[in-house]
Amino acid sequence: MPSVESPASLPISGTARKQRIAWIDIARGIALVAMASYHFCWDLEFFGYLEPGSAGSGPLKWYARGIASSFLILVGISLVLAHGNGIRWKGFGRRLAMVAAAALAITIATWFATPASFIFFGILHQIAVASLLGLAFLRLPATLLAVLAVAWFSVFLWAKSDFFAHPALLWVGLSPLPPHSNDYVPLFPWFSAVLAGMAIGRHLSTSGRLERLARRTPGDNTVLRGLGFLGRHSLATYLIHQPVLIAAVYLFSLASPPVPATMEEVFVQSCVSACRAQASELQCTAYCECVTTRLVDADELASVYSGNRIEETAPLLDAISGQCSVEAGFNGN
Repeated sequence: MPSVESPASLPISGTARKQRIAWIDIARGIALVAMASYHFCWDLEFFGYLEPGSAGSGPLKWYARGIASSFLILVGISLVLAHGNGIRWKGFGRRLAMVAAAALAITIATWFATPASFIFFGILHQIAVASLLGLAFLRLPATLLAVLAVAWFSVFLWAKSDFFAHPALLWVGLSPLPPHSNDYVPLFPWFSAVLAGMAIGRHLSTSGRLERLARRTPGDNTVLRGLGFLGRHSLATYLIHQPVLIAAVYLFSLASPPVPATMEEVFVQSCVSACRAQASELQCTAYCECVTTRLVDADELASVYSGNRIEETAPLLDAISGQCSVEAGFNGN
């Protein structure tokens, strides 16, 4: 994933020359490979090879969050490396414009491709905004930056309000219910990862570890050199990899179509996805499986699933929902 100041370089003492830090490029390359592996799982779900909701729940959910955090930490480190001793406005502005343009392109493309879950504030939007906001914190010491990172994250835990549920404020991230989007990385809590990266970058810089790291090279290791290449071209890699993966899965689906999910499976997964905003995944799964089983027993699942006979099935659905809420333990919350 790109940072606004992508070059991982720093001035070497006593010279005006800058030496690129290969290991930061490699770290960014590893994060890009991890991101591609997650997106591949998302594509498999999209085409029906994985159960609906797989990419947004369980281990894959936390895998995705770890990947996003690693990118944003690297953004913070890169900001300190590039501008900690003075903002280089020309380079910063050029790369900010590139990231912002790419973010806008993602929004437009997903608006047409998946309008119900288009990306209006994803990782690229976060990087652009966080890079601008991060300039205000550049001169702070590492300890204070670390404290601010924790404080920023804590706001997400106690400051949610219906005020932020307005569509114009969803990018802030303090709405009680998250919006439906294929990539949602709002200001709270995610800017805390950038602050944490800035704290790491400031510590490395002031401790002298950064110069020692710059003088260590990966040598002729082919894998590390490949990862470094991806890290140096992170924005291009980000923009290109997903269309390539989607095309590959699509071509595979023509030769070996996925087995269609049953109505019961789709109903449960859709129910769990909607329920997760208000309860734990374990409770939601128990509740949704209970509702599905009782609708099947009443021979009304098809009617509820299709939306037909809404007025006729509403009393039954309300009764089943109440019974299953008790069984799933919602009344104890």
